[in-house]
Amino acid sequence: MEPLADTSGRHTTVLVLAHISDLHLDGTARATERARRVRDRLWELPVPPDALLVTGDIADHGTEAEYEEAARLLGLRDGTAPFPVLTCPGNHDSRAPYRKALLGRPAADGPVNSAHVLDGGAVLMCDSSIPGRDDGELDAETCAWIESALDGLDDGLPALLAFHHPPVPLHHPLPDSYPLRDPERLAALLARRPQVAGLITGHAHTPAATTFAGRPVLVGPGVTWTLRLPWEGEQIADRNAPVGLAFHVLDDEGRLTSHFRVVM
Repeated sequence: MEPLADTSGRHTTVLVLAHISDLHLDGTARATERARRVRDRLWELPVPPDALLVTGDIADHGTEAEYEEAARLLGLRDGTAPFPVLTCPGNHDSRAPYRKALLGRPAADGPVNSAHVLDGGAVLMCDSSIPGRDDGELDAETCAWIESALDGLDDGLPALLAFHHPPVPLHHPLPDSYPLRDPERLAALLARRPQVAGLITGHAHTPAATTFAGRPVLVGPGVTWTLRLPWEGEQIADRNAPVGLAFHVLDDEGRLTSHFRVVM
């Protein structure tokens, strides 16, 4: 979108990113309706964001049919999306059908990483999934890819890293039982890379904001259901909560501001 100065004239918006996560499309009418609801809200925005980030668990069982449905809903195969739609896998996703049916690429089992340069900044969509496991890792191959992608950016261009598993505990036993393994590897990378302005994740099914290695970490709400926190009651999954989404705004000082919304 066009840069927007605030009313004081001190800061300029350089990048606006919509963010959804954890669609868990499974062929049921309920999952499809919730995904379509948030899709319609985003597609109808009077001013489109620069991109939509979808941070994993797009499918529930990792089947080709689930990814074909996601591709139709998100306009990935027919070009109907009004802005770029950028995705990365989560622990429920399966890399080979994800590549084939969602992205229209040859099936392969290696990490699904992609770099995207937008007006005002870059977004690196990183694969933190471990095939067959629910916890995650930015492994040596993916971290080497991140370093190479950052090396290829213009000097001074800020970058955001997006992946599924948050690198810090969120103080709930469910997501904290399936964390990002070896977060020290990521911390060491960030220490060498000041152009990384923040980390954008999913996995937890609850909107959250925290920090890691001196960077903001923004956790997107889940589309399929919302996590109840321990002090909110014994039921873990609130399946009747409204669908959630986030908007992340990067300004010309490298500050990342997030706004969270629900779709009724």
